Amino acid sequence: MQQQPINYYMPQDELDEELTIDLKKIFFALWSRKFLIVKTFTLILVVFIALTFILPKKYKVESDLYVNKANSSNMMEINPYAIEELGSAGGGMAALMAGGGGALTNELELMQSPLVIDKVIRENNLVYKKKYGIFPNKKEGEYISTKAFLAKNISFENKKGTNVITIEYKSKDPELAYNVVNSIINNYVELHKQLNSEKSKSDKQVIEREYNRAKKALNQKVNTVSGLPEQAAATAGNLSAMSAFSKSAQQAMANIKGQIVTGQKSRIAVTEEAEKVAALSSKLEWAKMVDEMSDSSKVLVLKEPQKLRDFEYSSPKLLINILLGIVFGFIASLFAVICAENIDKKLTYSMLGDNIIYNLEDDFSDLKLFLLANQNKKVSLVMFENISQNILEQFKEFKNINFVKADITSDFVQSISNSDETVLFSSVGKTNAKLYKQIKTMLAEMKKNIALEVLV
Repeated sequence: MQQQPINYYMPQDELDEELTIDLKKIFFALWSRKFLIVKTFTLILVVFIALTFILPKKYKVESDLYVNKANSSNMMEINPYAIEELGSAGGGMAALMAGGGGALTNELELMQSPLVIDKVIRENNLVYKKKYGIFPNKKEGEYISTKAFLAKNISFENKKGTNVITIEYKSKDPELAYNVVNSIINNYVELHKQLNSEKSKSDKQVIEREYNRAKKALNQKVNTVSGLPEQAAATAGNLSAMSAFSKSAQQAMANIKGQIVTGQKSRIAVTEEAEKVAALSSKLEWAKMVDEMSDSSKVLVLKEPQKLRDFEYSSPKLLINILLGIVFGFIASLFAVICAENIDKKLTYSMLGDNIIYNLEDDFSDLKLFLLANQNKKVSLVMFENISQNILEQFKEFKNINFVKADITSDFVQSISNSDETVLFSSVGKTNAKLYKQIKTMLAEMKKNIALEVLV
């Protein structure tokens, strides 16, 4: 049995056929609409340039803050009793000391919290206004919310790998932009001072309470000290010798030893209390120092906000608008060409098929080659437009062709019914587009192949 060859289906082969693009037709379509393209492109470009001078100016004020996480007055190197959140979700001691971006997450949250933003809103009288400056607003005159303030015009960014936070605010009013950024910085620094102060006061109160309690306990121990010092045993040598012969001496010696042990225990207890008081006294000194330093802040303003002048706006920029005008002008021009090609009442290049002879007089040899190759077939030349006498004379040598005027009539149908191939003769911008489409539809229904489309 003979084995049948296996034919593999290659989808890319079909795809290559479907993606065939007639660049020449596209070029002619664009060239025929060159005036429309120029007008559309110029109009869009002029509009974008005009917007530079028409749109309200926006001013951007920015500032850089350095948040000192490594040299705080509450760090372990300075304050030995401080209990920092070094092992919490903030990334641990290593992350805090390294000054990584994660260590500033809490700072960003503080900066954007209502504790700061609400004060900024009130200090700058940021209230709800009429919608678009025209329509009434139920909240008109009320202070905007923190959420509404953070939703637009403001940004907080932690520069990667640093402890620097950049604040940016945009506004149509340069004075307002400066005041808002300045207000954010001042209220954030004030919040830091408040937090430091509350923490230091709390620490000082706890240690001071423990210190007073320990000092009171020490005084009580000192007042209740009893027994004999250890040196008393050396002065009782004769009594110790007599204790071997006298019961009363033995009893006295036992009492002396008991008093010495009691005295030693009292001294140990007093020493322990004294060491505790000394340690707490040292911690209390640190607490008082930190309390005095609580008015300082961890925040250093690296870049102060600057008051901008009228011409120092950030947008709109003329160069950017020119670039946008070029891009959108190009897109609008293509869209205009597509619309014109589809709605034009006259024949356009986009309505033509794949096999096109763009200039009959210059490329008549291509048409002649087709007719010679199909001498044994009946070819109908469907004429939408008249052709020159010189061209007509060159058709006389072909006996297998017949000329048919394009029309929606029974004579037209009868004339091409016996044809094997058809060739359409039309003119872009002149031939009726509706009639052209109708004739092509009719030929398709009659299963007549359109071999060529010739432009005259």
